[in-house]
Amino acid sequence: MSKLRPGRAYKSMELPYTRKSKFKEKNYTKFALHTKITQFHSGDRQNKFNKKLQILSKSSLQVRDNALEAARIVANKYLTDTVGEENFHIQLISVPHHILREHKLATGAGADRFSAGMQKSFGKPIGLASQIRAGDKIFEIDVNEDHIAEAKEAADKIRKKLGFKTIALVI
Repeated sequence: MSKLRPGRAYKSMELPYTRKSKFKEKNYTKFALHTKITQFHSGDRQNKFNKKLQILSKSSLQVRDNALEAARIVANKYLTDTVGEENFHIQLISVPHHILREHKLATGAGADRFSAGMQKSFGKPIGLASQIRAGDKIFEIDVNEDHIAEAKEAADKIRKKLGFKTIALVI
């Protein structure tokens, strides 16, 4: 299996024909991969918390679904270990809908014969990404006032995993 291309290859916003629809004839792509995000909510959903920490993007870009899942996992693990599972709620707001595609090129002897065709190919789907505009919410962390320091530390861990500039606001 081939390695994953780096995130910088897909960071810029693009608008190719990647429409996914519940009606098959309206799709622009033949198939779409499943997202790697296993949960969009972590922690206690029923409890009412009095503080909310939002993580917002400073710039417009695309983020792969595996980066969002890695950020969710690290924040969930940290908050579960420090404050307990019933004392927080994390919600991933940004949903990956954008299909990433790649036109794979051959390398080595005789590669010029294989790579000659498909000049303006759309490529094959290789993953999903979330398109985030500047100021969009990415994550929300709900905690009580006595656990706000741990929530800020979890937000810092999320920001390090995502790899782009974000803002953490306490509401």
